[in-house]
Amino acid sequence: MRLIARNTLVEFGERHPKARASLAHWTSVARASAWSNVGEVQAAFSKAKAPGGDRVRFEVPGGDYRMIVAFDFRRGIAFVKFVGTHAEYDRVDALTVSRF
Repeated sequence: MRLIARNTLVEFGERHPKARASLAHWTSVARASAWSNVGEVQAAFSKAKAPGGDRVRFEVPGGDYRMIVAFDFRRGIAFVKFVGTHAEYDRVDALTVSRF
C-alpha cells in the first residue's frame, strides 16, 4: 500500500514516544501489504474495527491512541485521516474526520 500522510505518523510518534514503535510497525506492515478489502486489513490487525465504508480504526499501543485510515483498495492507497489520543478520538466522527 502507498501511504498518504506518513509523515504525520512520524511526527505523532515524536510527540508521543509510547506510540512510536506501534506506528512504525503498522507503517511497515501496511507498506508491504496489497490489501484488497477491509477484511484483509482486519486479518492483519485483529483489533482493527471498520466504522463504515472504506475506513478502518486502529488501536495504537494498548488503546491509549487511535488512528483512522481510509483505503482506496483499487489504487492501493492508505490515507491517514486521524491519529490522536483516545480522548481526542472520542470527539471526532470516524466516518468524516480528515485532519491531514
